[in-house]
Amino acid sequence: MSRRIKGLVEFEDDLGTVVRYVRHPRGGGLVSPAAHVHEGAWLAETSYVEAGAVVHDGARVGPGSWVDVDVVVGPAAVVGSNVHLGAGTRVGDGARVGAGARVGERVSIEQRAAVAADQVVPDDTTITASGPGGRSGYGRAA
Repeated sequence: MSRRIKGLVEFEDDLGTVVRYVRHPRGGGLVSPAAHVHEGAWLAETSYVEAGAVVHDGARVGPGSWVDVDVVVGPAAVVGSNVHLGAGTRVGDGARVGAGARVGERVSIEQRAAVAADQVVPDDTTITASGPGGRSGYGRAA
């Protein structure tokens, strides 16, 4: 169930807890009041940013994506559609995460590194930008 109050969206989760979000002005994505999303970031309308997360200037988060608790998305990073970034993950400046990727908890995606579409990245992994264009063991982001 959801309810709309001016500037606020409320959902009741499966356990009956009311969860509140506000709409981000650029794209309309849902942001926890306990998260920080820079006004220069863009969040698709159906994206979610959870408490403690930080999304920096110029970052883009695609439709259906979920930025979990305490995630940091760096400046100019691009998170594709239907991506889950697990709690405590760090996405570096200019990094790319392809559509449908599932990134575990406490993952570090270094500056300009890439995770390919539909990849599953295990918890506590570091993704490096080891070659031109940000190639890594997880392929190129779409």
